Amino acid sequence: MNGHETVLAIERLTVDLPPWADRPHAVEDVTLDLKHDEILCVVGESGSGKSVMARSILGLFPSRHVKPGGGRILFAGEDLLAAPPERLRALRGSRIAMIFQEPMTALNPVLTIGRQIEEAIEVHRPLAREARRKRVLEMLAAVHLPEPQRMVHAYPHQVSGGQRQRAMIAMALTLEPEVLIADEPTTALDVTTQAQILALIREIQAARRMAVLFITHDFGVVAEIASRIAVMQHGRLVEHGPAEALLRAPREPYTRALIAAVPDLAPAPPRKAFAGERVAVRVSGLEKTYRTGGVLFGGSARVVQAATSVGFEIRRGETLGLVGESGSGKSTVARCVARLVEPDAGEIRVGDTDFGRLTRRALREARRRVQMVFQDPYGSLDPRHTVGKLIAEGPIVHGTAPATAWARALQLLELVGIERRAAGRYPHEFSGGQRQRIGLARALALEPEVLIADEPVSALDVSVQAQVLRLLADIRERLGLTVLFITHDLRVAAQVCDSIAVMRHGEIVEYGATAEVFAAPRHAYTRELFAAVPGRAKSAERAGP
Repeated sequence: MNGHETVLAIERLTVDLPPWADRPHAVEDVTLDLKHDEILCVVGESGSGKSVMARSILGLFPSRHVKPGGGRILFAGEDLLAAPPERLRALRGSRIAMIFQEPMTALNPVLTIGRQIEEAIEVHRPLAREARRKRVLEMLAAVHLPEPQRMVHAYPHQVSGGQRQRAMIAMALTLEPEVLIADEPTTALDVTTQAQILALIREIQAARRMAVLFITHDFGVVAEIASRIAVMQHGRLVEHGPAEALLRAPREPYTRALIAAVPDLAPAPPRKAFAGERVAVRVSGLEKTYRTGGVLFGGSARVVQAATSVGFEIRRGETLGLVGESGSGKSTVARCVARLVEPDAGEIRVGDTDFGRLTRRALREARRRVQMVFQDPYGSLDPRHTVGKLIAEGPIVHGTAPATAWARALQLLELVGIERRAAGRYPHEFSGGQRQRIGLARALALEPEVLIADEPVSALDVSVQAQVLRLLADIRERLGLTVLFITHDLRVAAQVCDSIAVMRHGEIVEYGATAEVFAAPRHAYTRELFAAVPGRAKSAERAGP
């Protein structure tokens, strides 16, 4: 088989949207081919149609109102758009596999991770039970999940977001398909795990001469992994070519704008000193231990020290970045500060209030002072309510007149880059990036003193990411907002954080001003994080001496 042979051909594909959508087509007249032994990266803003195009290959349209309007998708000479459902089911997982953007909604919450991977093998391969279990353990180890023997028995809610994503990657790769469709597969991952996953995909792709269609908004990932790049905007293909040539000299203004929007790893110029400001958040001696497993959950009991003697201060108007790998404890610390998780020990003060000791009744009133933007926008938005109602709900609960709260909700939608008329739509009708912006608008509706942002831009393409970060900066300056910013993206941390705390295994191993930490990281672990930033070496090569 020739290495340049086409394995998948998309010919003039058009996917229609319902009449009430903001444009007639999700994908319009797109022609692309995917060859054996290559990685084609499809890049574009949220809502550009890149995920709809990718899901069309397996007939996974987001709703019955979204359907193909023309064109063909040829796999080994067969038109998949004309294939019956049973044929597509036979192809899914075995010959064409897909990694989804949101692992919590793609994984079955009532089955263990091991059982879900084994089920994929069971459907397509006549292997004995012991052989299947051995393959499951091999794949969990291959994607660098800790303690594969324990992970087999874990349920999706019992592991971190990054670990769930790795489990889904293991499931997709276990049958070694000819085509792998990866829809933002490293979005939720920290930089070291991201580097491992990219290396793993390259390794398996090279060994199997697999064709990979890689959907991403991260140009660092593109620089690291792409053979070719296709750029999409408003459902149309605007530029396409070899990766190195396109990154060095993009022809289209839109492509140049996307590349220019990638945050720099060099820290932004330091803002005003905060030494004279009052302390807005003080955490000291924070401890949190999780105990899982045992008789009820299968296997032996396991103790995880998620936070050990964690302490930091954030002054009014300051942004502290909490950085670390998946499972390092940074999200647990954020949830303890917001009192969504009860700490085992330690003190949490918000201004003069001992936030850690508030009664349930007092906490309800105090919550408007501390609001949170969550990592998983789909899981945090009630699917039964329109987005306008979701944004207005908080202010109404706290006594704002419904008409005033609704007007404010419309303003916030515009601020985060979504049209006012979208207020009557439901969360599932938006892309992942749009849902994250809706979550941000909801958190800002109460104009809190402290905003806890848990990976708030991880699902966003670079141009929207830049807009949201500017929006956060504007609101922070206008309201004197204090921000605890959780992120695995060191480039984002460099642009928005005044100080950095690096977490590993539940402990803060490095803490200081952003410029100082980035210029001369003291801890070996911090240096490892910088070395793993995707595309860093390629960016340096393109920049020249």
